[in-house]
Amino acid sequence: MTEITFNGDALPLSAWRALARGAGLSLSPSVLTRVDEGAAIVAAIVKKGDAVYGINTGFGKLANVRIADRDLETLQRNLVLSHAAGVGDLVPSRIARLMMALKLASLGRGASGVRRETIKLLQGMLAGNVIPVIPAQGSVGASGDLAPLAHLAATMIGEGDAFYGGERMPAVYALGRAGLEPVVLGPKEGLALLNGTQFSTAHALGALFDIERIFQSALITGALSTDAARGSDTPFDARIQALRGHRGQIDVAAALRALMDGSGIRASHRTIDDRIQDPYCLRCQPQVMGAALDVMRQAAATLVTEANGVSDNPLVMTDSGEVISGGNFHAEPVAFAADMLALAVCEIGSLAERRIAMLTDPVLSGLPAFLTPQPGLNSGFMIAQVTAAALVSENKQKAYPASVDSIPTSANQEDHVSMAAHGARRLIGMAQNAAHIVGIEWLAAAQGCDFHVPLASSPVLERARSLLRRHIPKLDHDRKMAPDIETATELVTTGALIDAARPVTLPALDD
Repeated sequence: MTEITFNGDALPLSAWRALARGAGLSLSPSVLTRVDEGAAIVAAIVKKGDAVYGINTGFGKLANVRIADRDLETLQRNLVLSHAAGVGDLVPSRIARLMMALKLASLGRGASGVRRETIKLLQGMLAGNVIPVIPAQGSVGASGDLAPLAHLAATMIGEGDAFYGGERMPAVYALGRAGLEPVVLGPKEGLALLNGTQFSTAHALGALFDIERIFQSALITGALSTDAARGSDTPFDARIQALRGHRGQIDVAAALRALMDGSGIRASHRTIDDRIQDPYCLRCQPQVMGAALDVMRQAAATLVTEANGVSDNPLVMTDSGEVISGGNFHAEPVAFAADMLALAVCEIGSLAERRIAMLTDPVLSGLPAFLTPQPGLNSGFMIAQVTAAALVSENKQKAYPASVDSIPTSANQEDHVSMAAHGARRLIGMAQNAAHIVGIEWLAAAQGCDFHVPLASSPVLERARSLLRRHIPKLDHDRKMAPDIETATELVTTGALIDAARPVTLPALDD
């Protein structure tokens, strides 16, 4: 397994992509030294006896309540248990792992005042695949993702449940099987584990990398649909894109040209086609997909900054010994990024569905109705297109911005919240919807190209079509289509379709 080493500096987007896909995270010795410095400042404050929020006071609206030294450990334990109030479906294990990696990197900056043994336990859980059971509902995105992070912290103190080896069990047993022991939280540590945007950021980052694959796959299926409809690659001319100047549009058009380069289908109608212009779903791919790419890249820049930042409160300044209260837990940047991604993935699926509809329409495509050799006796892709339309509309409904919502909490102390958790959590389902749409388009585009045999598409697109045909035969007669759709979708989500398109380099988030 790939191992990412965190030394306290910002990790690039590629490292977070690897972590989202299962890489491990190790801490360099310099990180632990920095953590020790922060913990020493907290210990000195306790010894001195000054009242400092989060260390020896109550929390939120109860910040003016002073807590006696003898109760400081109980204070942190009570904080974790009282805040573990999540409900609903469980956070997927891959997202829970990413939450842990994000929290580990945040604590590793040394500004949270946790002790070495606490951060080492979290590292051990990640390495030992002890995955906390975390309900997905209960965060409003400020003051941090409190409820879900409390469930993570509860595992660390041996409370609640966790998964180990894929089996759910009491957290204390899961830790024991991994050779770990629960920690007794010291001053500030419970708050440090709960404060932060790691739930929202993990969901947004995980979805971002899913959407990146879907976007790249949609470029391939879009190019194949263009050939299936005997469309033109003229709208992808570099000069057109340069005159407008948007980077994403330029990159998408270049990819489409490369994907279609050498297409025999395209060559067959360069001089004898009396059609003037293709439908927008073909002609405007650089403009629509390019705009989506620009938005995705902007969201990625925000999320990688958030992933490398410290969203705790209060913060321990190791250079001066101060503990300063602020609002870094407010997840507004993540909420905006999640909303942008929702718009992008909605449009990726919407454009792909329009191409499916175009291919099934004999008037627009020139292909047999619903892409079946015997329309009437067979329905072909009739209902597959309906399924794609249903998924598009579901994504449209989910694309309403979450960041414009807010609701006061904690007796109006926390009177404006980001709803980043809502905005980020919906993205995984939206991405899966879009992946299904792209999978359906791949099936339809390959079927359309089958009608052009012996003419062939480009070498790259033929590899993509051959990959599909190794798993799914041509639809000569009606059959149950759900298994075909699931197989095609899996090839999209695993990146197999993208691999089939090499050596063409598809636009990426960190290009």
